[in-house]
Amino acid sequence: MSLALSTLLYEWRRYMAAVVALAFSGLLVLAQVGMFVGIGKGFTAQIDRARADIMVLGPGAKALFGGPSGLPRRMIPLVYSHPEVTQVAPLDGSGGRFQNILSPEQQAKEEARAKKAGKGGKGGGTARKTEFVNVTVIDAIPGYVTVPTDYSQSMIEALRRPYAVAVDQTALKRLGVKKGDKALYNGKTINIAVVTTGYPNIIQPTLVMSRDTLRMLGEADTGQRVGPLMVEIQDPSRAEIVAAQLNKKADGKFRAWTRQELADANSGAMLEDQIIGIMLGFSAFLGLLIGVAITWQTLRGAIMANIKEFASLRALGVSMGDLRNIVMELSFWVGIVGVLAAGLLTWLVTLLASAGGVPMYFPPMLVGVVAVFLIVIAMLSGFLSLGILKNSQPADLLR
Repeated sequence: MSLALSTLLYEWRRYMAAVVALAFSGLLVLAQVGMFVGIGKGFTAQIDRARADIMVLGPGAKALFGGPSGLPRRMIPLVYSHPEVTQVAPLDGSGGRFQNILSPEQQAKEEARAKKAGKGGKGGGTARKTEFVNVTVIDAIPGYVTVPTDYSQSMIEALRRPYAVAVDQTALKRLGVKKGDKALYNGKTINIAVVTTGYPNIIQPTLVMSRDTLRMLGEADTGQRVGPLMVEIQDPSRAEIVAAQLNKKADGKFRAWTRQELADANSGAMLEDQIIGIMLGFSAFLGLLIGVAITWQTLRGAIMANIKEFASLRALGVSMGDLRNIVMELSFWVGIVGVLAAGLLTWLVTLLASAGGVPMYFPPMLVGVVAVFLIVIAMLSGFLSLGILKNSQPADLLR
């Protein structure tokens, strides 16, 4: 074991402040990245988990929500003409006003509460809720390309019934409903037939319904243009090859993406947003300042506390260059421990966010960037602390 690593292990209390500073610097950046990307994943969760191997968007689309993603309906037969394509379905959806319907018991409680408030009493919050919701569509057919892989047979059968919808469990309280309740969507009665898990959306609640139900509500897209196409192929492992072949056949009329390629583009588009970019940049700058300041002072204090040991090494013939290497290696190990601590804190925050219905997602590349960022902070702090080694004079041992 190297001297630097053994020093960190046996005198870890002296370096704990530096580790904590690095951990919270990493958490500051990772938590915001996870939240922003997670919000985007909340919008695309149903697509990410569908059986589609390829997504076909308009030629100018840079992501699912970036640029014109729709395309002419006549493109569907062109995509179908590829011999490996087995299913093609357009992505449809809508949005509107959602209102819950109170039961007779709830209505009586509301009237009593209103009467009490009218007499000067404290009025409670109303159970009648109104929210604007997003609507996404599936084809209620087992194994169909638009059906998420985690939808059970019973869930699909329930959504096959007219005016049946699915709501994620995290949106039930916000919408004021539970499974089996009736509600109003754009003035028409719907039934909460399915409660899903794992589809949180903290910005806008989402209803999932069958394509037939959307048509009955009068909001189906029957025009000449359709939304992005969800494509299933015979062999999912050939998705990249088939997508390239479809793009060649399209001749610029559309662009085919593999599902993973589109997911990465969606995450990138979220992080490229100007406001989000400014916030993340400010967080990274603040983390850099805090991390360097605290880590530098901690390392400086620890080296000063061990200055007689460093003087003893010099008296034994260890060069100043080797002592600097020891300090830099010690800084490196402090950075590694700080990265591990940041990962632990981020995991705990993710658990708390999940319990509160807040989705979080961490792109592996950005996690790697943050890890390198923390190690660089530690190494920079170690470099700034090298000047204290000049005090390690062997003659001081005689005083």
